[in-house]
Amino acid sequence: MQRSISHKNNIAPYVYVVLFLIYTSLSTIYLYMPPLLAVLYFIFSKALDRENSTVLFLTSLCLIIFESANGYILFSTIIYFIIIYRYVVPQISKNFACFSCAKISVVLLAYLGFFIFYSILSSVLLLPNIEINYYIIYYIVIEFFIVSIL
Repeated sequence: MQRSISHKNNIAPYVYVVLFLIYTSLSTIYLYMPPLLAVLYFIFSKALDRENSTVLFLTSLCLIIFESANGYILFSTIIYFIIIYRYVVPQISKNFACFSCAKISVVLLAYLGFFIFYSILSSVLLLPNIEINYYIIYYIVIEFFIVSIL
């Protein structure tokens, strides 16, 4: 079967979601595999910039899978990513002239800022706080290298 030339929907985002499902299940077993939170933020922000609703929906689905695998509140990462995309990242990109410095600050913000946001959210909703362990530093370094490739 041949695809029509006028029908140019790309199936790659759907394949990425399936690969992310497999990766998430493996990253919950093996702690040396980072959860790709900063990578998901960069994909989320690019989808918002380009107004690509398909990629935005699939990235939101991946974020919901990330939340359920780690036991976070539903839609907490999506709300956090929208807040930092709208209010914080424009200030960071305006203040940093170095593109690599802006990327590392956004990766730090994706991890450490999310844990601060989640601890505030859990204290407001009277839920138990999450613990920050030393794997976070490893995840930040690995994901900085991944994001620098993007």
